[in-house]
Amino acid sequence: MSASGVLSFTQQGWEQVLAKVKRAVVYLDATCVECLHWGCGSTRLLEAVGSPECHLREFEPDAVGGGAKQPKAVFVLSRLLKGRTVEILRDIICRSHFQYCVVVTAVSHAVHLTANHVPAAAAAEMEGQQPVFEQLEEKLCEWMGNINYTAEVFYAPLLLAPVAPHLALTPAFASLFPLLPQDVHLLNSARPDKRKLGSLGDVDATALTPELLLQIRCLVSGLSSLCEHLGVREECFAVGSLSRVIAADLANYAPAKNRRKTAAGRASVIFVDRTLDLTGAVGHHGDNLVEKIISALPQLPGHTNDVMVNMIELTSLQTEEENYNVVAPGCLAQSNDTTAKALWEALLNTKHKEAVMEVRRHLVEAASRENLPIKMSMGRVTPGQLMSYIQLFKNNLKALMNHCGLLQLGLATAQTLKHPQTAKWDNFLAFERLLLQSIGESAMSVVLNQLLPMIKPVTQRTNEDYSPEELLILLIYIYSVTEELTADKDLGEAEEKVKKALAQVFCEESELSPLLQKITDCDSSINLTFHKSKIATDELFTSLRDIAGARSLMKQFKSVYVPGNHTHQASYKPLLKQVVEEIFHPERPDSADIEHVSSGLTDLLKTGFSMFMKVSRPHPSDHPLLILFVVGGVTVSEAKMVKDLVASLKPGTQVIVLSTRLLKPLNIPELLFATDRLHPDLGF
Repeated sequence: MSASGVLSFTQQGWEQVLAKVKRAVVYLDATCVECLHWGCGSTRLLEAVGSPECHLREFEPDAVGGGAKQPKAVFVLSRLLKGRTVEILRDIICRSHFQYCVVVTAVSHAVHLTANHVPAAAAAEMEGQQPVFEQLEEKLCEWMGNINYTAEVFYAPLLLAPVAPHLALTPAFASLFPLLPQDVHLLNSARPDKRKLGSLGDVDATALTPELLLQIRCLVSGLSSLCEHLGVREECFAVGSLSRVIAADLANYAPAKNRRKTAAGRASVIFVDRTLDLTGAVGHHGDNLVEKIISALPQLPGHTNDVMVNMIELTSLQTEEENYNVVAPGCLAQSNDTTAKALWEALLNTKHKEAVMEVRRHLVEAASRENLPIKMSMGRVTPGQLMSYIQLFKNNLKALMNHCGLLQLGLATAQTLKHPQTAKWDNFLAFERLLLQSIGESAMSVVLNQLLPMIKPVTQRTNEDYSPEELLILLIYIYSVTEELTADKDLGEAEEKVKKALAQVFCEESELSPLLQKITDCDSSINLTFHKSKIATDELFTSLRDIAGARSLMKQFKSVYVPGNHTHQASYKPLLKQVVEEIFHPERPDSADIEHVSSGLTDLLKTGFSMFMKVSRPHPSDHPLLILFVVGGVTVSEAKMVKDLVASLKPGTQVIVLSTRLLKPLNIPELLFATDRLHPDLGF
């Protein structure tokens, strides 16, 4: 029941895939590639295929089919086998010469029954049968052109991307994000004949869209498989409205009932809505090198949690931008390199200064082992110093291959240290600290007026000034750290000034970034009028007001702001810290905001009897394993904080932090202004 169970769960799922891929053409979708990337690496897959040629392909409509000498195919998919996904499968097979097809799906057969509208009672009677998979097997043979050919369809729990022993992500659910008050109006408009929802507190499964409900069920099915692997019966708890729906679905997930009866271990699973604390997601107070790396370096294509590391310094090519795409990029995930993995985990668990010193130490030791002519230098670690060590490996193929993972992490560190974004990190931090003091001493209108001079059009901005996207990050910080706002004339006027200034800046951008295109609903700055831009900023401030009121339904966790006094400056207290401290409070109080979600009549009776008799309600600190799932993303610093806090408050308790994605500040405006929050694309 240790945190290492997350890695063994992931690897066990992939072992089922690897057992099928020998001499096959293997098609994977982007989500499965990302899980493989962190779980066991593409090298393991290539070794299992065992063919001298590389036959790994992306699962997409234009994917190349199998040739006459390629009779076997394996499809590894994160999606439901339905609609568009099945059409792509059919098209690839029909233009190929396959005689043996295997389809592996990361979605269980029980969820496929739900997606095909099979009633729960009928689904329960089908236990042990897999009609959806069997029907698809028949179709696969039909598409291959011979019913005597071989087809297999099965489920493997390819849910997690394990970033560290204590932290794992769910790439298939990277877009899953908690609801905002404005979503209540959209839900109400879709149910004209039903009782109107008054607030997010009224949202339950019956109020959600079918697509969002099915997305939640896919997640719950995967989490149930994880609990089965860990050998635990879980008690479910929730903090926040969408978390409550997810926790209730897991608690009442019918296929888990038999598993729970025989489980030897116990665990508490607590879901927390990210929207209750966006300050920690957009803030720059996490003194962690990895957070800076993922903020500074470009995203690895097709991935949500890794970055591209420029490897050109280790080649003889000129370090000019046109050559950057000539060499394959490096990355952070080093699942098959023991030394690099140890360094990666050290970077996740140490402060920035110690982390860069650890990178230097590893590079020095590696160079020494390879007898490279290293010149020792002490004191402050600089990007130039790291690069001088890395370039020692440049023309030594054996040394390069021995330490490839370490060199990727070293280059990522050096490139981040000299990146302009890293210099700006400290500017953000200084301004956020100033905001914390101002919020305690001044009205919100004064705080917004302080921001106004920083809103500059592109023609007046220097590298040290804030871009429109960075201004959005600061606004989210301001509105998230405050408590619910009371509308007044001064605030209305201050907001109007900021809206107009932002609208003007949007209009004057030479090119609209993908985020600004999404916010303004305009693909080009040429077509963006001030009127259209002003409508966008009005909607933007509606979302900001929603963020400010996100904790209004909380009774205990109403604030993440700690006012200053004569001895301490005002500060930010993360919601996750408050939740963990409440869980392990020595007096074990019944929390008003950590809601236990019952798993049927027995729990309901127990809860009812507790009003009259001494029947203890389930408490999240009851069990030796705590699984904390942050819905909407988590930062590296938050995951470390939770791990360290649990170890100090209740030594011996194992903790696993799960989340939908690893966050950098820019992700939050992207998630907030996503248009498909209520209608996720499930691939059909």
